[in-house]
Parts: sequence; C-alpha cells; structure tokens
Amino acid sequence: MNPLEPLMTLLGQVEHERDELALGCQRAAQAQQSTATRAEQLLTYRREYEQRWAHQFRTDGRMELVNCYRGFMERLTQAVDQQRAMAEQAQTELDSARLALREGEMRVASVRKLIERRVAEVHTAVRRREQKASDEFASRATWNRAASGLTGVA
Repeated sequence: MNPLEPLMTLLGQVEHERDELALGCQRAAQAQQSTATRAEQLLTYRREYEQRWAHQFRTDGRMELVNCYRGFMERLTQAVDQQRAMAEQAQTELDSARLALREGEMRVASVRKLIERRVAEVHTAVRRREQKASDEFASRATWNRAASGLTGVA
C-alpha cells in the first residue's frame, strides 16, 4: 500500500468540502447582492413616491389623500426596513461563508503541505537507503579486494 494513499484520500475529502464551501459562499454572495438591490430599489421608490406626492399635496391637500398617503408610506417604510434587515442578515451570512471558505482553504493547504513533507521524507529515506547500499557495496568490494590480495600473497 502506498504510504501517501490515506493522505491523498484526505486531500480529496478536504478539497470536496472546500468546493462545497465555495459554492455556499457564491450562493450567499448572490443572495446578499439580491437583497441589497431590492432594499435600494424600495428606498428609491419611496423617495420618488414622496417627491411625487409632495407636488400633489401642494395642489390638492384633501384629507383623504393625506391619510392614504400616510398609510401607504407607513407600509412602504416597514417594507424598506424589513428589506434592509434581510440585506444585513444576508451580509452576515456572506461574511460567515467567506470565513468558512478561508478555513477550508487553509485545511486544503495544510494537507497539501503535509503531503509535500511526507513525499520529501520518502525521498530522503530512499536516498539514505541507496547511499547505505552503495557504501556497503563499496565496503564489501574493498574488503573482497583486500581479502583476495591476502590469499594471493600466501
């Protein structure tokens, strides 16, 4: 069994988790953008509505119109406030998703670094074994030459 196989499996798992976190972050960014856009649209509509009716009240300020205007403005203000709260919540979720994604990236980087270290350790061990075998071969060859020189003299 390859000694790196468990680490490669772990790397695959943390990369998958990171990819899922990236997808979640992307969804959170889209949701945040969407809610912020809707909040801005509602705010713009409310400003335009106020300007339109300010002109209307200068020309015709009947009480029924004023009451309708106030009722609608209250509901519109509630909608703006609610949408702003949703946008703030979406921003909080986006911030959390980004933090989780950074942590996922760090886990992937950590596992990759661990794999690099293990590969380096394996290469170092192989080089040491090869050097030891080479040294042993050279030592035996020298010993054999010395031993054969002794037998040839006698």
